[in-house]
Amino acid sequence: MVRMHAIRAAAGAGLLVLALSGCSTMKGWFASKDAEAKKAAEPAELVDFQASANPAKVWSAKLGEGEGKIGARQHPAVADGRVFAAATDGGVVALDLHTGKEAWRFKAGKKEGLRLSGGPGVGEGLVVVGSLGGDVIALDAANGGERWRAKVSSEVIAAPLVAQGHVFVRSNDGRISAFDAANGERSWFTEHELPSLTVRGNAPLAYGPGVLFSGNDDGSLTALGMQDGRQLWQQAVGLQEGRSELDRMADVDSGPLIDGVLLFASSFKNRTIAIDGPSGRPMWQSDHGGIGGMAVSPYGLLVSSPAGSVYLLDKNSGAALWSQPALARRSITGPAVHGDYAVVGDLDGYLHWMRLSDGEMAARARAGRKPIKGQPVVADGILLVQTIDGELTAFRLD
Repeated sequence: MVRMHAIRAAAGAGLLVLALSGCSTMKGWFASKDAEAKKAAEPAELVDFQASANPAKVWSAKLGEGEGKIGARQHPAVADGRVFAAATDGGVVALDLHTGKEAWRFKAGKKEGLRLSGGPGVGEGLVVVGSLGGDVIALDAANGGERWRAKVSSEVIAAPLVAQGHVFVRSNDGRISAFDAANGERSWFTEHELPSLTVRGNAPLAYGPGVLFSGNDDGSLTALGMQDGRQLWQQAVGLQEGRSELDRMADVDSGPLIDGVLLFASSFKNRTIAIDGPSGRPMWQSDHGGIGGMAVSPYGLLVSSPAGSVYLLDKNSGAALWSQPALARRSITGPAVHGDYAVVGDLDGYLHWMRLSDGEMAARARAGRKPIKGQPVVADGILLVQTIDGELTAFRLD
């Protein structure tokens, strides 16, 4: 009996050792899996390459306190040789495109309780900005003097559109308001129902002859009459599919893009479509797309995916002509065309130039230490980019 008890005790001890060993092994296994998952979610490391382009910094300017984490994707606008840019607590600044010299500055910020968030819309002698409080401010483009103010129903995080005697403002509650450009009187407004969960950000408005185009948070694109806001047609871009509200997010937060009679729209659902603008008839669809803006080049249509790939799509069919996946998970911006290159910004303040012909990396430069959220802007051979801390930088290709 003593021996049997001893054997049982020894066996129990052995099982306990095995159990403890197993726990340690399982713990290590889960820790290893967690580490692998964390590493897989990290931004792709930047890899050295042989540069074939030479971007040079021309000038930089501090606009004021930038947008930070409000998700407005602020970027400048260019008209008549001047760059117009806004900072959240720094007001609006007009700069010479080629030198960066300040022409005027409209000061608005904490003292007035204004936090400018919509970026500037420029046209017809006006510079118009929106705020997180729903303020709309129209300035004289020549000298920065205030022309008028208006109010909308929610925060403005997309640049207003100035066109055909009106200022059109998209607010974050899905409403579009039209104001008389001369005096700021409201002409009309229209509303679009929002889904319960959306991506932070709003698509800038676009327009054709007498028609206003709006990308919506439910994944649709709407055409409205510019004079009265009457809906002319509506077309699905991203499909609200999935079991959860998160899965069903299909926001069209990339501003509609017009090229001749074709209208391009892209959705967070990785879907881009081409539409016949006058009729609203779909021409093709592609399973590549995203948010943050598109660009048309002589080679095709450029789009950035939420996963961090850049695609060149055939404008006639939507087929992918090339893709560049090297910037995976780097929160890249929408692309811009700079000479013979496509350019995007990323979460570390880097700009990346890719050859339009084949998508190969051509150059890299850093605009600052903070993320670039707004799509780069190109005018007269100069590329402009704004970081979320309110730094504006100009580059030229040598």
